[in-house]
Formats: sequence, structure tokens, C-alpha cells
Amino acid sequence: MDTSTDESVVTDALGRRTGPRRQYTLEEKRRIVEETRVKGASVSSVARRYEVNPNQVFAWRQMYRRGLLNPDAAPETTQMLPVRVGTPTVLPNKPVVPVGKAARLERASKLIEIKLANGHSVVLRGRVDTKTLSRVLDLLVRR
Repeated sequence: MDTSTDESVVTDALGRRTGPRRQYTLEEKRRIVEETRVKGASVSSVARRYEVNPNQVFAWRQMYRRGLLNPDAAPETTQMLPVRVGTPTVLPNKPVVPVGKAARLERASKLIEIKLANGHSVVLRGRVDTKTLSRVLDLLVRR
């Protein structure tokens, strides 16, 4: 690996690397991974030699197994596809009204007011979770 770059390594007060990240070519990644595949080689020691986080090398090994580090498999440049964004031709002019049993339940559950004998009252709007309502009512009745 060529360590004689124009950029010097800059670290913060805790010794963490700052600044732009190093970009590795497919060939460099493949060479590093192949070194880890040699019998008796340690991913950590190879990563340390190239100043790469071992987790990154493990990710490259996974890519290598899938054939993604093969220069023939991945094109050097990505082509963009043309996209045209337009306005929808049909816009709803009134809200969709649910039909059937679900509609009746929704209309019935829009507002519920429960007055307890001890003076407490509970007002519910929208859908009601019956288990939660039961727990709340039990707590209010005990007070």
C-alpha cells in the first residue's frame, strides 16, 4: 500500500482520524481480502498493516465471496437513468369514505364519553384499544 500521500493524517484530541476518508480501489480491496484468506493469516493483523478497521475488511470479505470485488462484475461508472416528474392526472376532490362494517365501526367510535359514579369521566375519540380502555377504567374505578 502506498502510504506516501499528499494528505497528512489529522486526528482529534482523542486520536480519532478526521478529514476525508481514504478511498480503496477494487484491486486494493481484493488484495487485502486475499491476504486474509492465506492459511494462518489474521484479519486483524492484515487490517492493522493497511490501517483499515477490521470490520471494514470483514465487509470486503463478504463482498469478495459474492463476487463484488471482481473488476469485471462492477462497472467503474454508474449510469443514471432519465426521470421525469409530473403532476398526477387525477386528484381526489373529496375524501374517500370507507364502506361496509369498517365504516360503521369508525363512525360509531368517533366519540365515546364515559361518566363514572365517582365523578370521573373519560372522553375517547377515534379508534379505541379495548384492553387499554379496560385498564384505565379499572384504575379510575378504584380511585
